Amino acid sequence: MGFNCGIVGLPNVGKSTLFNALTETAAAQAANYPFCTIEPNVGRVAVPDARLDTLARIGKSQKTVPTSLEFVDIAGLVRGASRGEGLGNQFLGNIREVDAIIHVLRCFEDGDITHVEGSVDPVRDAEIIETELMLADLESLEKREPQLTKRARGNDREAQAQLALIGPIMEALREGRPARTGVPKGEEKAAERLQLMTTKPVLYVCNVEEASAATGNAHSEAVRRRAEAEGAGVVVVSAAIEAEVSQLPQEDRAEFLDGLGLSDSGLDRVIAAGYRLLGLRTYFTVGPKEARAWTIIAGTKAPQAAAVIHNDFERGFIACETIAFDDYVACEGEARAKETGKLRIEGKEYVVQDGDVLLFRFNV
Repeated sequence: MGFNCGIVGLPNVGKSTLFNALTETAAAQAANYPFCTIEPNVGRVAVPDARLDTLARIGKSQKTVPTSLEFVDIAGLVRGASRGEGLGNQFLGNIREVDAIIHVLRCFEDGDITHVEGSVDPVRDAEIIETELMLADLESLEKREPQLTKRARGNDREAQAQLALIGPIMEALREGRPARTGVPKGEEKAAERLQLMTTKPVLYVCNVEEASAATGNAHSEAVRRRAEAEGAGVVVVSAAIEAEVSQLPQEDRAEFLDGLGLSDSGLDRVIAAGYRLLGLRTYFTVGPKEARAWTIIAGTKAPQAAAVIHNDFERGFIACETIAFDDYVACEGEARAKETGKLRIEGKEYVVQDGDVLLFRFNV
């Protein structure tokens, strides 16, 4: 089960620096000129979860295996991308293929790093990118509309349903609103299949200077207000600091961050926010060999959660032994949880909850 977040933004805002730090590699070339990242770079990143270490300690597991999230570094977009400016069509195609958008915004002043728009204004930059995505979405729908209309006149019910779906979306786009605001209620899943960029969930990442990493600055505050109005998420990071942290040994990172007044890594917050953005949840399996985290979509039932481990688990699903994370910790493991009635046997209709510790019973 793969989920990914596309990292987008104007050139020279810190996208590739952030991606490099996320993946702890130099896979994406970070340079002070536009379009240094021509092909999208992809990296899988472990999702930080302190619960996993706790479970491994209690279960005396030999190792831990975290779940992961995929990040795609997409080359910088510019004004006019929807008309092909700056290889825009190619990059817009990359954005269509991701599940969520992480929009990196430059929130720092630095005369040595050029800004494609000539000044630092993250809200303006966000509007430029969103406008290009909306224009591309509208063009995509306008290309489909004539053929759908022709089929609908022939009493094609599928085409009629498609027109009813895209009509209000096109109206929203023409009014300068993202496609998500025009999706008819109850048609969210159908709208996803249209692969429109402005229906995807968005997280704003404010890239600030080192001195503002803990508190943010006036630029990031302006972005926060925009995000709040949209119902979008926002995270403040210093990509330069995160790049430094990513090169340090694991055991030295907490002390380094503490010296800067930071309680945790900005990257950890980006990863966790990306996970939430996609509506993902985690369940665990614990044994002597390993404690492992598994990713599911919120609302997943037990058999489908079992399939994440192996399709046979779903095919031969009988039941699952279930212990809530807090109960597992309070009982110091499975044995005491069973004695105190905290271990439950759940069937096919059980909706797996975030943090559940599961053992599947199956027969193939």
